[in-house]
Amino acid sequence: MKNNDCMGKDSACDCLELSSKISGAIAEFESCNLHGQISAPPSKSMAHRYLIGAALSGKRCVLTGVDYSEDILASIDCLQALGAEIKMKNDTVSICSDSFMKAETPVLECRESGSTLRFFIPLALCLGQEVILKGSKRLLERPLDVYEQLCRENNFLFRKNDNSVTVCGKLKSDYYKIRGDISSQFITGLIFALVYLGENASIEIIPPFESRSYINLTISALQSFGATVEFTDEYHIVIKKSFLYSYSGRIEGDYSNAAFLDAFNYVGSEIYIENLKVDSLQGDKVYRDYFMEISKGAPTLDISDCPDLGPVLFALAALKQGAVFTGTDRLKAKESDRGKAMHEELEKLGGGLIFGDNMITVPMQKLQYRGVSLDGHNDHRIVMAMSVILSKIGGSISGVEAVKKSYPGFFNDIKQLGAKVIIK
Repeated sequence: MKNNDCMGKDSACDCLELSSKISGAIAEFESCNLHGQISAPPSKSMAHRYLIGAALSGKRCVLTGVDYSEDILASIDCLQALGAEIKMKNDTVSICSDSFMKAETPVLECRESGSTLRFFIPLALCLGQEVILKGSKRLLERPLDVYEQLCRENNFLFRKNDNSVTVCGKLKSDYYKIRGDISSQFITGLIFALVYLGENASIEIIPPFESRSYINLTISALQSFGATVEFTDEYHIVIKKSFLYSYSGRIEGDYSNAAFLDAFNYVGSEIYIENLKVDSLQGDKVYRDYFMEISKGAPTLDISDCPDLGPVLFALAALKQGAVFTGTDRLKAKESDRGKAMHEELEKLGGGLIFGDNMITVPMQKLQYRGVSLDGHNDHRIVMAMSVILSKIGGSISGVEAVKKSYPGFFNDIKQLGAKVIIK
């Protein structure tokens, strides 16, 4: 990574070298075990939240331990487009937000980041002017119906096409009611907007409430800047008028991406992973319990609160005695249809998945590389999950540049731990 500084409106990616590999890169594995000590990458979920919280504070804040994945760069770009001044050097980001939300006719480049798009639409709806949020075709195929309904009910503009969504409205501090069985990103986005508006407001969540842990992350991050946001009971959140202040700190390690590293330990490797906060609120830290259950037998596990773990859990179960996973419907609306994508790649190895109603079964199977290269489906978590499998049986997978979305250093890290992998 280049140690350049970057200020103002320039795209964040112009000053950062994330990868020297071109689109369509292939990783070729030989069977191997990994050994050594490694630090978990910084949490993408927390970095999004602290970057936005810093901008909302209106003060100068300094965040360290930031990993410049494509998703984080998308949020940085959007903050700059809305007027925040951002300086990056090594893993440190300085945010000066005196002019945040004062930009005229902003265009927000969300790239392929679902978090970025869903976090920034409500903020855009606070401006009272047309705002264009751009993204990839796949990103704009992912559900936005919660916001579309919100705009319809308030006579706001909501216009979507293959590569952008345009909104215009003047959101108010009020009482809002949102389903709890949709992505928590919708709820988080609304919380950000209501904190920005600066008056008392509340959100009622209609049960069932999935991915509650991500809302806890949002509330925890905003409280670091002095925001008064809290649950009053299981399904009600209040946002009170607050005076935000500056915060500087380090982004904690990421349990979600650490799961892909730790998975190697359950198939013969010996890796010690540092930089994981023991009392973290991250819901994906449940992966450790789930990995243990898969290693003991063929458990039934609910992943409705941790859908990002789906691919690595499927991969580990395929290498063990199998498992049954419930709460899988939301896997269809990720960077790929993750259940379908994992099934297609496991089929190439002589395995596969069985699909039910909001359920996926991984049967016991004996995987073997059969000379057909696997496909990463332009999905970072598919690439990393299949890499765990290929480290045991050998073989190749294409499209591995997708890891830049959340964990750009993944292949460098596993190579340092002894993975026999060549990127072509």
